[in-house]
Amino acid sequence: MSQQEPRILTTHVGSLPRPTRLLDLMKANIEGTDNRAELENCIRESVIESVQQQLADGIDIVTDGEMSKVGFFAYVRDRISGFEPRPGAGYAAFEAEVEAFPEYYSEYFGKAMLGGNLVPFVPVVCTGPVSYHGVAQLKRDLGNLADALKITPAHSAFVPSVAPTGVGSNAFYENEGDYLSAIAEALRVEYKAIIDAGFTLQIDDPFLPDLFADRHLTSVQIRQKATDYVTILNHALRGIPQEKIRYHTCYSINEGPRIHDVPFIEFVRYMLDLNVSDYSFEAGNVRHEHEYHIWEQVKLPEGKRLIPGVICHASNTVEHPELIAERLIRFAERVGRDNVLAGADCGFSSQATYKTEVHPTIVREKFRALRAGAEIASKKLWRR
Repeated sequence: MSQQEPRILTTHVGSLPRPTRLLDLMKANIEGTDNRAELENCIRESVIESVQQQLADGIDIVTDGEMSKVGFFAYVRDRISGFEPRPGAGYAAFEAEVEAFPEYYSEYFGKAMLGGNLVPFVPVVCTGPVSYHGVAQLKRDLGNLADALKITPAHSAFVPSVAPTGVGSNAFYENEGDYLSAIAEALRVEYKAIIDAGFTLQIDDPFLPDLFADRHLTSVQIRQKATDYVTILNHALRGIPQEKIRYHTCYSINEGPRIHDVPFIEFVRYMLDLNVSDYSFEAGNVRHEHEYHIWEQVKLPEGKRLIPGVICHASNTVEHPELIAERLIRFAERVGRDNVLAGADCGFSSQATYKTEVHPTIVREKFRALRAGAEIASKKLWRR
């Protein structure tokens, strides 16, 4: 993924709002309607439309919008055996935030974040042997994206996949090491297939920073687990060209006070030990925008690039292109103009839902602003 042009390229994190017609078909299928052929055709058409829209709105490095996935944890259950949903399992990383603002989050989770989801947002637990059985769905997704790019070529394309540490909790394997090794080998099937199809692999991993917000762990335990997380992901990625892998993380839930978000400085050095080429992270969110200063004390390794989020996934305000340009220039001044891409803080629809936090029409406007801001920054950085 080396920079080939004298400009800042644009991309995003992956998930995009699904069209209503696709949501309706997904919902009917979940409820038992035998509409598989119609649903598969609609998924394919939605991917083609999504890629066309991304390109029309100025995105250089596109993806399929994760049109086929009904949800992050549902996607895991569909493709990896050995897991079952476990309602009531909480997220330690959210505890302090929810305790600080219980009234807000009670309403937020019920009405805004989760209110329109097609399937419940339920964590999963490993209760049996782990193996990958999602080859058919994966081939479908990779084929749909390839077909869309034949119709509307792009600079390049990426496909997101979950990190081994984010699949679920363990209630089957004797120890955590054996469990994570099994997950890593299962997901490696997906990782390699994405690369073999000619796409860049994006590892989605909000779970590394989550460790640093877990109040049930000591600082020593957090550091050890963070090291283990890096080791297991690097093991899963072994033999895959580093330049074909990008890594995305975010720090907390979406729209909210977020005063308990993990400071980037706490885990950035662990992140940089991963064998990937590009790092995507939140930088447009106002709780994290100031953290570009980190790169004055942390050196970006040779051959690595940053994909800072310069548009926010949790606000319907469209960022001004001049502000986006300023944000990009800040990073370019610290790590080099060739080592920066323009991205988003996180995905715009990690769950298939009728109620995305940012309206689909505003997502497209944010992408147009992203392109405009990248063009302004490029002209200044390359003095054209």
